[in-house]
Amino acid sequence: MALVDLVMPKLGESIMEATILKWHKQPGDSVALDETVLEIATDKVDSEVPSTTAGVIEEILWKVNDVVPIGSVIARIRTGAAEPVSTPAPTPTPIQEAVVLESKPTTTPLPKPVLITNTQPNRFYSPLVLNIAASEGVSMAELEAVPGTGNEGRVTKKDILQYVAQRGTGTKLPQPVASAEMRVPIQQIAPETSLPAPVASGNVEVVEMDRMRRLIADHMVRSKQTSPHVTSFTEADVTNLVMWREKCKKEFEKREGTKITFTPLFIEAIVRCIKKFPLINSSVDNHHILIKKDINIGMATALPSGNLIVPVIKNADQLNLVGLTKQVNQLADAARNGKLKVDDTTGGTFTLTNVGTFGSLMGTPIINQPQVAILAVGAIKKRPVVVETPAGDSIAIRHMMYLSMSYDHRIVDGSLGATFLTAVAKELENFDPARDF
Repeated sequence: MALVDLVMPKLGESIMEATILKWHKQPGDSVALDETVLEIATDKVDSEVPSTTAGVIEEILWKVNDVVPIGSVIARIRTGAAEPVSTPAPTPTPIQEAVVLESKPTTTPLPKPVLITNTQPNRFYSPLVLNIAASEGVSMAELEAVPGTGNEGRVTKKDILQYVAQRGTGTKLPQPVASAEMRVPIQQIAPETSLPAPVASGNVEVVEMDRMRRLIADHMVRSKQTSPHVTSFTEADVTNLVMWREKCKKEFEKREGTKITFTPLFIEAIVRCIKKFPLINSSVDNHHILIKKDINIGMATALPSGNLIVPVIKNADQLNLVGLTKQVNQLADAARNGKLKVDDTTGGTFTLTNVGTFGSLMGTPIINQPQVAILAVGAIKKRPVVVETPAGDSIAIRHMMYLSMSYDHRIVDGSLGATFLTAVAKELENFDPARDF
């Protein structure tokens, strides 16, 4: 018999903790490989955590509504393998400016595990790698130290198997250097109940925030504390774009089986400009700039509850207009129906938010960390404007739209921010009204 630790999985960049919503299994229940054990929530999406092995639930270490740091052991599963039972790891406790990542003892002599912080927030672990790590008794703390040879330093199957083989010989792998900027202060993982009850006088109704609104609020505050925000504004004459969509929308839906909105047209223009100005598609790690080669566009989507969520269109630069439209509609529908997966909301490198959907002319959006810029498009309004022609200036009724972009002034200066925003406006203004879809 053996005990296998089930740990809180890595859920994407910038996510340091998750809240337990519901346990599907209790001590004594049988569980199959990949069967759902519990439901969790982050500030991005709700998700399910599958079992990494088959066996019987031996112990549950966290309760419903507990906020659990990524990498913590959340349950133990007894398997049928004839191996020594591992020594129970202590329940993790918050430590000032650090996340405790536990390590599980094995039968092979190993150096004493060290306390490390999450130094690679952009690192993603595939289910295969997590399953191998769990079956081999590799804790999340050890996994963070494994050098990755995959895309953007990801740990591959080969990497984890090589690590398992090397640690049996006592070979010591390099430990990552803790980044002070990525440490999680204790107040971020403190339970909600530690906050004082509001004191109100007079005719006041006290309404407690729901879980998602609390998470969104914390995420927004952290973004303002992390990035010095600057917002630039411009406007665009989108008459050609509006007229083209009006002319083609019925044929588009008939041929492609889905409706075309303005969102994929905006994303198409943004992607073209990101290729010209790649620094906009980056993040900051202390004094290092991480320029992302993948262009993954997040789109802020309103939920029926009034909250917002940001699904991500992966590799948007590799999709044509039809592909972008289908991705936009599929993700928007999944968001509204509560069917988004964790992967649908992670990996974004730039975000678009359409404040015009709610009638606003313009907005000053807050950066979606760890990105460095977010672009907002306002409502499209008909206005009389001066039109320059070879025959002279004239006044015409045109479809006009304001654009605003907030950016991280640590690395994006006003010249780059304004230039990029103007480039997006020009892309929209120069839309070809004779194009096909």
